[in-house]
Amino acid sequence: MAYAYWKSNRQNDPAVFELFFRKNPFGGEYTVFAGLDEVLKFLVNFRFSESDLDYLRNTPALGHCEDAFFDDYLANLTCADVKVNAMREGSLCFPRVPLLSVEGPLGITQLLETTLLTLVNYPSLIATNAARMVVAARGTGKHDDVASLSEGGVPTTPSRRPTKLPMLIEFGLRRAQGPDGGFSASKYAYVGGFDATSNVQAGKWLNVPIAGTHAHSFVQAHSSLDEAKGMTLKGKDGNDVELLSAVLRYRNEVLDESWSTTNDSELAAFISYAASFPDKFLCLIDTYDTIRSGLRNFILVSLVLDDLGHAPTGVRLDSGDLAFLSMECQRVFRDIAAKLDRPFLRDLDIVASNDINENVLHSLNKQGHRVTVFGIGTNLVTCQAQPALGCVYKLVELNGKPRIKLSQDLVKVLIPGRKTAYRLYGGQGWPLLDVMVGIGGGVDEDPIPTVGERMLCRHPFLEQKRVAVTAKRVEKLHHLVFDGGNGGAVATQPSLAEAKEYVAKQLKAMRPDILRHVNPAEYKISVSDGLFKFLHHLWQVETPVVELA
Repeated sequence: MAYAYWKSNRQNDPAVFELFFRKNPFGGEYTVFAGLDEVLKFLVNFRFSESDLDYLRNTPALGHCEDAFFDDYLANLTCADVKVNAMREGSLCFPRVPLLSVEGPLGITQLLETTLLTLVNYPSLIATNAARMVVAARGTGKHDDVASLSEGGVPTTPSRRPTKLPMLIEFGLRRAQGPDGGFSASKYAYVGGFDATSNVQAGKWLNVPIAGTHAHSFVQAHSSLDEAKGMTLKGKDGNDVELLSAVLRYRNEVLDESWSTTNDSELAAFISYAASFPDKFLCLIDTYDTIRSGLRNFILVSLVLDDLGHAPTGVRLDSGDLAFLSMECQRVFRDIAAKLDRPFLRDLDIVASNDINENVLHSLNKQGHRVTVFGIGTNLVTCQAQPALGCVYKLVELNGKPRIKLSQDLVKVLIPGRKTAYRLYGGQGWPLLDVMVGIGGGVDEDPIPTVGERMLCRHPFLEQKRVAVTAKRVEKLHHLVFDGGNGGAVATQPSLAEAKEYVAKQLKAMRPDILRHVNPAEYKISVSDGLFKFLHHLWQVETPVVELA
């Protein structure tokens, strides 16, 4: 396309493209916008190298192109004449409202299409998936109970839920679509609200907290208690304490006889792990028998660590009935805490993994559980429920004139012209709707939304659907983020932690019925009266009249 524009001398025609999506993912009613930081890096560094030009020149599809296209046009092409307006990183966004508005010469703005789409599609999908899982696991921190966002039923009673809000850790690197996909998933899952990642490289490069546990192979690598002999830790008096003998004293003398039948090789593995990580002692307990062996072996070693002044962390469940097992673990912890007067057992983490997805989280809330940390991998990073967001990049204005795309599918009809969007808030502090207002290009420009002033907001395509809104607060959604003629990126972008906080803040402010897992309420997307009239006028102008005889 770029060559065709250049050949017809149209490469410098002023154009405006918009990047948006048509439908929220995962059957929900909101999306989290992410990827703007990478978009800005790409725009700043955009140029063709000599090797790029040599490759293009020698491809069969471009072998016939004139040398001047490569040597004069592409060789000197940058984003110096490009401007981009965008939503803020981490914004809650909705169908048809532009995430990016790209303004500049037709040739360069067309060439940006594919890269901009790939830099926004996957990050936004991952951030949205993560945010939905966070909402499923612990709500939004406002007035809504966790389960009230689930199946629309009665909230789970507090006695059947953890006493602290669960944390979520991204466990997906080994299941992601390659190392690049794994890194992006770690990054944007954090933006969506996850608390940490098991991806150490991402932790290093992004300053994201890292977390993880040992694997089943660590337990399998031990075969007898002899392997734990001689392992010591310093006691409170500064003297070395041999861990195996201390642990066996609890197993054989303090607790009842049933504790003596736990798996010896597993116990040796836990002792070995405790000797290496006495203050980060978290064990995977389902290698052999979760309750009768794994849980008991963890407690035996933890009692010794507590004697020595260390603080064990908890257990991890990676199979079985997570609701039942988590509650059984907590029951045993509390029983031993009461029996031996060991308060630390009341505050241990119970980590759950094993193909957890959003539906599983809602199901656990309905059943009741005691999980305090969720490790989620495959269903997060691969977005199995919906593998693509479906963002599109469409020309909406050329040479100052709005352009429209028509379709027999109403959802694919393009709202023409350059536009900006505003979020209007009601008296309860919730967003009521987003409204798009046309800018120039023959559109009957409406005044921008103003607090306290009545505004007619219309459905883009259905004439009878309209509301009058008197906003208590108005938020402009689009801001200039890139100006190639003035050095590139206009303002400092938020850090990952700031973007994450912004997502959480918006979720907390959103109406609970929009966040529901089942049958969420639709968030209204509207256009101003002037833009509505112009859209339908242009629609009629561009639609051929059928002649009947």
